[in-house]
Amino acid sequence: MRGADSLGVRWTIGDVSERGFEALRLSIWGAWKLFGPEARYGVCVNSIPLERAREQAGSLPDGVLWHDATHEIPSFLKAHFDEGMAEGVGWKFAPLRFFPDRFELSLDNDCILWEVPAAIREWLEEGDPARCVAAEDVLACFGQFAPLCGPEPRNGGIRGLPPGFDLEAAVRGLLKENPILMASELDEQGLQAAALQRSGEPLVVKVEEVTICSPFPPHLPYLGRCGAHFCGLNARQFSWSLEGRNAAEHIRDNWLRLRDAVYEKVSPGESPARLPASYVSGRAETEGNADGNDTRSNRPEADRIAAPREEHPEEEGTLSELLPGRV
Repeated sequence: MRGADSLGVRWTIGDVSERGFEALRLSIWGAWKLFGPEARYGVCVNSIPLERAREQAGSLPDGVLWHDATHEIPSFLKAHFDEGMAEGVGWKFAPLRFFPDRFELSLDNDCILWEVPAAIREWLEEGDPARCVAAEDVLACFGQFAPLCGPEPRNGGIRGLPPGFDLEAAVRGLLKENPILMASELDEQGLQAAALQRSGEPLVVKVEEVTICSPFPPHLPYLGRCGAHFCGLNARQFSWSLEGRNAAEHIRDNWLRLRDAVYEKVSPGESPARLPASYVSGRAETEGNADGNDTRSNRPEADRIAAPREEHPEEEGTLSELLPGRV
């Protein structure tokens, strides 16, 4: 498509579940089939060995770059993260830019595209050097940065930055004006949303195009026209259960129900039947941390997905405190 030769697509991956790596593989194939070999592709790995990540991702298109980002959290940001590294999601800033001279599209590993959303197409075809891209969410969840983000819900699973956009300057400026200690995924998502707005209102990928997909409302249990962001798929286990089953098992069931349709849309050249049995069967894994991204996290974001209140009566607060915009 027009503009693909100036595009770089990046992903961040850590110690996630096998289904999280399966989603990464599908996300990379989906992007490659949309943007072709003219674009560049990179995976930033943290917390696990690079070769292990490559092996778990499986067969991928030629030319995907793999980069160890474990030690690349910017030093100025570290002072603003609590000991849990903002629930493990600070890794989205490691590094701040991977393709600084290109239109850089960041996708969560569990965000899979099979058609180009209108906002991304317009962003690439118009080539505005100041315009960013964000994704719509089902609920506005910005943590301590909420006053700076406006009322419209935004999700951190899709982020588009134009060439030369100084994300470091935007983030530094925000933190200088708002010296916040970030303690949750909501804070990280709010920081990102506020930083993108510093260059004006971003183009927005609509939730009808890329659904925020999980079996727990207000998430949507179906695929969008252009893709789906499978919230919670990275988690091995949650801290709460529903109907006697861990929440991760319900997430897994939702994935398995939609999985064949995703393979048909992405067509990665390998059927689900040829993948390891652990991708499709068995109970939720119990080892590792819940968000699967930072082994030091002591308040995993996965536990903040919308637990039914009758099953989780000790939780207090609003739905926005229980449900991150991205899990």
